[in-house]
Amino acid sequence: MAGHSKWANIQHRKGRQDEKRGKVWTRVIREIMVAARLAGGDLDTNPRLRMAVEKAKAANMPADTIKRNIDKATGNLEGVQYEEIRYEGYGIGGVALMVDTMTDNKVRTVAEVRHALSKHGGNMGTEGSVAFQFKHCGQLILAPGTSEDKVMEVALEAGAEDVVVDEEGAIEVLTQPADFEAVKAALDAAGLSAGMAEVTYRAENTIDLSDEDQVKMQKILDALEELDDVQEVYHNAAL
Repeated sequence: MAGHSKWANIQHRKGRQDEKRGKVWTRVIREIMVAARLAGGDLDTNPRLRMAVEKAKAANMPADTIKRNIDKATGNLEGVQYEEIRYEGYGIGGVALMVDTMTDNKVRTVAEVRHALSKHGGNMGTEGSVAFQFKHCGQLILAPGTSEDKVMEVALEAGAEDVVVDEEGAIEVLTQPADFEAVKAALDAAGLSAGMAEVTYRAENTIDLSDEDQVKMQKILDALEELDDVQEVYHNAAL
């Protein structure tokens, strides 16, 4: 099954994240704190926290910074309490948007998200207006040139739901969220390292945009991702 170039998309995304390294740290710290507050500071029993710590390490965050924020979240140190809120809306050409935030002031956050959308041609939707267009799943993307047969054998044996190859040869492995870690571990053990591996919301179908509309859509995404309270932005535009 072919699809749009996943590999080009993640390289583009990684480049943009590298430009905003400080913001990446801020987002990961909030994810660590929320995960630890909800299910405790033990990595062995808290898979969400375990994945957040992996993201922190990948972003070269010092171990003492990670520990300090886990301690804040679990009450060992005084810290800010963050609340998770998801906003749904539309971008250019009816593109569906889900914006995940972590905030200590939801009045501020909703105003900032609404402004970012309306300023660039998007608009807010109601709860549930676009969420049905996304699937909660584990997603691992391997570079073009990786052995499709080997990936398929290892991934499906470990519990993956599907293996998809795009037109450039990048391989996308999809899992149930609960099976993500087992599939990732199996691929790593087989020497099949994913360029991107995360539990995410994957668009069931994508919307093609003209070159002009792609530029407009990217402005919306940039404006949302610049907001301090925004953790993740999911969309179904084929950029």
